[in-house]
Amino acid sequence: MFNSLNQDLKRSLKMPLFGNTFSPKKVPPRKSASLSNLHTMDRSIRDIELGLEYGSPSMKLGGQSWKFDDGQWILEAGGNTSGKELQRVKKRNVQLEEENNLLKLKIDLLLDMLTERTVECHLMGKDGEDIKIQNRRQK
Repeated sequence: MFNSLNQDLKRSLKMPLFGNTFSPKKVPPRKSASLSNLHTMDRSIRDIELGLEYGSPSMKLGGQSWKFDDGQWILEAGGNTSGKELQRVKKRNVQLEEENNLLKLKIDLLLDMLTERTVECHLMGKDGEDIKIQNRRQK
C-alpha cells in the first residue's frame, strides 16, 4: 500500500514540460546570398579599400603640423617654427607653472586662515552663551 502511494506521488511530481534531451529547432537555410563582395576581394585590396592600415594621427594647429607618436604629440620637422620660438614657449611654460604653484600655496594659506577664524568665532559664540546663562542664574 505504502509503495503504491509512493509511486503515485513520484508520477504526479514529474514535470513532462522539461524533458531529458534538448532538441532545438532546425534553422532554415538562407533564401538569398549576401550582397557584399568582400568575400571575393583579395586581402591586400580589402585593406586598401577599407583602410584597415591606420597611420599615426596627425593634425595642423596654428600653422604647425603635429604627429602623435608613442603616446606624445611631436612637432613634425616640416613645421615653420624656429628654435627661438620653441625656446620662448618653453620659458613661458615654466613661468606659468611657477605662478600656478604660487597661487596654489596662497589658496592653502587662505583656507588655513579661514579655518582658524571660523574656530575662533565658534568658540566666542559658545563663551557668549555661557556668560548669558551665568547672568540668568544670578538673577
